[in-house]
Amino acid sequence: MAELIAISPCNGLLPLTVGAVTLTEVMPERVMSVAPFDGREKAVSTALKEQCGVSLPARNRRNKAAQWFGHGVWLVYADVDLGVMAAVTDQTDAWAVVAVAGDGAVDVLARLVPIDLRLVHFKSGHTARTMLGHMSVAISRTGDDTFEIMAMRSMAGTLVHELETAARGVAAR
Repeated sequence: MAELIAISPCNGLLPLTVGAVTLTEVMPERVMSVAPFDGREKAVSTALKEQCGVSLPARNRRNKAAQWFGHGVWLVYADVDLGVMAAVTDQTDAWAVVAVAGDGAVDVLARLVPIDLRLVHFKSGHTARTMLGHMSVAISRTGDDTFEIMAMRSMAGTLVHELETAARGVAAR
């Protein structure tokens, strides 16, 4: 029988530093999609608080163990058991996650996304579903000059290419 070897979505592509911006792969240990059934959002949030110490964040927000991910859906970065309160699926291997950090991170992303990511509008702990180039992504601000970008695993190469090209453009000016 063949032995399979697990590789990360950005295997061999990252880390990468261009000018003042560094791109690194983030490998969450567990990513669970949680979609509470009608009227169960508060109960799910309470159950998560008991299981992993963090409740569901508000829309367009992220906390240390969960993030809003779209209409009625959150990603939780822990194993969860919510019984019949929510639809829960393991998404651990479904996403490529890249951290964009450094003094020019906002300038790099400004070339690629149609939303204003300046600190005055998009603070640490904010998250948004948007487009990066032609890809659907989730962007979260994790620090003053740090973002995490989530794209479908199959788009990892394109994500890194787009970010690297934009970083090279910013570094060249």
